Amino acid sequence: MFESILLTGGTGKTGSRIAAQLATRNVRTRIASRHPQLGQTFFDWFDPSTFASALENIESVYLLAPLGVADCLKIMQPFIDQALNAGVQRLVFLSSSLVPEGAPAFGKVHQYLHQHAPSWVVLRPSWFMQNFSEQQHRETIRQHGLIFSATGSGKIPFIDAGDIAAVAAEALTSQIFPSGDTVLTGPDLLSYSDVATIMTSIVGYPVHHQPLTEEELARNFEKGGIPKEFAVLLASLDRAIANGAEAQLTTEVQRITGRPPISFQTFAQNARSAWQRS
Repeated sequence: MFESILLTGGTGKTGSRIAAQLATRNVRTRIASRHPQLGQTFFDWFDPSTFASALENIESVYLLAPLGVADCLKIMQPFIDQALNAGVQRLVFLSSSLVPEGAPAFGKVHQYLHQHAPSWVVLRPSWFMQNFSEQQHRETIRQHGLIFSATGSGKIPFIDAGDIAAVAAEALTSQIFPSGDTVLTGPDLLSYSDVATIMTSIVGYPVHHQPLTEEELARNFEKGGIPKEFAVLLASLDRAIANGAEAQLTTEVQRITGRPPISFQTFAQNARSAWQRS
């Protein structure tokens, strides 16, 4: 078992949940962040002077791409190379179900790991359930009872971040976990309208899906502070969903963790307080 783990983005949605799971395994875990708290390590993808201390005596690394960067390989490659030169034995990268090896952004990092890392895992989850409770959809639901997307009636197998973390914990610690990529999904295919119906039954007020065009969605992302190039890339993923690109289910969470992924209904019931109105 790998016993010294570095988590880049260690305070984020997946990183914090991985850290919690590793804490139960007596694994030495170094939590890296641009805004570290007590006991955490300062790490910045854009500052190579932070790399060496983060990598000292580390066997396995969780790679979370820098936020809002379209050409993330350009930023990540120097760290990946330094990690390999420092003797890191396993690299686990969080990508996306919609981004295959060699595709722009995450796909280029996937390809580089395949070509250069002796032991690597690329996790390709579907869209996070926590996008509704912790990120972009939370405030539009709370304030307006609306979920905005350009997905039309496209179906998505939304997955809980805790299930992703459970798979990541296995990949980061198990020496027999095979190199390769794995597509992770929740148990059900749901459109945003389906999600709105489930949420209406839980939050106590009506929730509706508000369809946007791809261009409108990209502008919304930009208004929220996302760089234009990355905003356009994100909006294009909604178009792919509308065309059926996410309409698939896998059994990887069950196979790797030994338990089924949680349903959106269960997630929403557990996260109900996130949408409470004052």
